[in-house]
Amino acid sequence: MDKIRIGIVGYGNIGKAVEKAIGQNADMEIAAILTRRPPELIKPKTQGLQVDLIDNALKYRDQIDVAVLCSGSAKDLPEQGPAMAAIFNTVDSYDTHARIPQYFDELDLVSRNAGKTAVISTGWDPGLFSLLRVIEESVLPVGSAYTFWGPGVSQGHSDAVRQLEGVQDARQYTIPIKAAVEKVRQGGEPQLPTREKHLRDAYVVAEEGADREKIAKDIQSMPNYFADYETKVIFISQAEMDKDHAEMPHGGFVMRNGKTAEGYRHVIEFSLKLESNPAFTASVLLAYARAAFRMNREGNIGAKTVFDIPAAYLSMRTGAELRREML
Repeated sequence: MDKIRIGIVGYGNIGKAVEKAIGQNADMEIAAILTRRPPELIKPKTQGLQVDLIDNALKYRDQIDVAVLCSGSAKDLPEQGPAMAAIFNTVDSYDTHARIPQYFDELDLVSRNAGKTAVISTGWDPGLFSLLRVIEESVLPVGSAYTFWGPGVSQGHSDAVRQLEGVQDARQYTIPIKAAVEKVRQGGEPQLPTREKHLRDAYVVAEEGADREKIAKDIQSMPNYFADYETKVIFISQAEMDKDHAEMPHGGFVMRNGKTAEGYRHVIEFSLKLESNPAFTASVLLAYARAAFRMNREGNIGAKTVFDIPAAYLSMRTGAELRREML
């Protein structure tokens, strides 16, 4: 069986995790790493792996079946997404929720013109949690939906902070407010404004001489990320960051409370508890890379989300195996 040739675009936390996760997918192999950094500085785990500049992506058109885009959503993916979708089938974890419709339209146009398939906004949220929200609402159309994130490190929010002037390094923790979670679990349908559901803590290493007051204000006023939340900014040293914040756990809950026609009340709850946000996100990206490859092979081109992809396309199993062992 020919293996799906995976290209990794961006070699940060997620890119490194994707490289490792490929080893758990027997139908895949890694073809190349494309990076903005000098290729000689990249030390992949895979011996003899080709590492090249993103600017040279075009020459890998016939060597990569699906490019997994592992860069940040704040600034990188808005540029890299359309550029890569014009060359490869792609999958990404674009997570700026408010801008997803615009991003989808941009990639849909580019990928259709190129005859490619671009799966956007995969991971666990957006991604798996998005799909669960739709399932819950479809089953309980009369009800209220709730999503709680954390406690854990948000990669997208951490990256957004690192992009700010004067920031050397950052980790952002999202913390669900326990009282809000319990209100939902009790079966009611409480009205919970954004500020009453989560807290955000941003640990920041400031560059020498940087204006810390300005950094804190820039973080707390950042639209789509922090402006709607109570956000603490804690300045620490790089040594403290490396010692106390090297791990990236995360998780969360997708919940819906509602009534069926007879008046019975029901609570649906799905949850995740992740030791490593990047490792889990990488595994989701590869499952959807498999789907992108299959859909493109069938002529199903353009931008796609988790709502457009049959679950069977994610699995290495055949249809007969799924019906026999999973249904």
